[in-house]
Amino acid sequence: MSKQKSAQVHSIFQKIAPSYDKMNSIISLGTHHSWRQHATNLLKLRPNSHVLDVCCGTGDWTIALAQQINQTGHVTGLDFSNSMLAVAQDKIAAQQLNSKITLLQGDAMKLPFENDQFDIVTIGFGLRNVADALKTLQEMVRVLKPGGQLICLETSQPTAPVIRQGWELYFGHLVPLLGKVLVNEKQEYTYLTDSTHNFVNYNQLASMFWQVGLKQVFYRRIMLGAAAIHTGFKSLE
Repeated sequence: MSKQKSAQVHSIFQKIAPSYDKMNSIISLGTHHSWRQHATNLLKLRPNSHVLDVCCGTGDWTIALAQQINQTGHVTGLDFSNSMLAVAQDKIAAQQLNSKITLLQGDAMKLPFENDQFDIVTIGFGLRNVADALKTLQEMVRVLKPGGQLICLETSQPTAPVIRQGWELYFGHLVPLLGKVLVNEKQEYTYLTDSTHNFVNYNQLASMFWQVGLKQVFYRRIMLGAAAIHTGFKSLE
């Protein structure tokens, strides 16, 4: 099943890469940039930090992180879709950030790095799309330096009944329709909304952070619960 999901998700992101940024802004009503800023504000980011951005997609968070560091720091962006990485590379070049960012195609469940490599590891809107979220978190913790910080920004599910009803209507029906009308990709955007519905809730994700050995686990719900930021630190021991 995990290989089947990986192949399905890879195919989807290969196809939607050219329209991803446009649709992301439409789906989030333009708020996804502020969501990332909320998450970045929670990072213990230093000018010389070495950062890994897992499932970096078209590079928005990768770029934002690189803009916060100096030339002794570095950001590595990893994604399994070379089409998404191609979009990211164009944006990085336009921002003249090639010296601060390295992009790699790779598997989030089998990161191509030695243990204890990065000060910070991030993942934005990617954990719900991997075949095994727990294994991905374990890999992210493995490559963190002792004392390093892991942070996840992910869509979530509102719990207030009225807000939940509106959210179900929007993500369950309107978003796939927008995908069909605007970019002729209803099936792909149906999957993306289903992945949000089917992913663990914010409490369960916090439990997964504890399960993989992170300390000082903390989460913040944003956009009336439509998204959540989870963070934790790797033990110094």
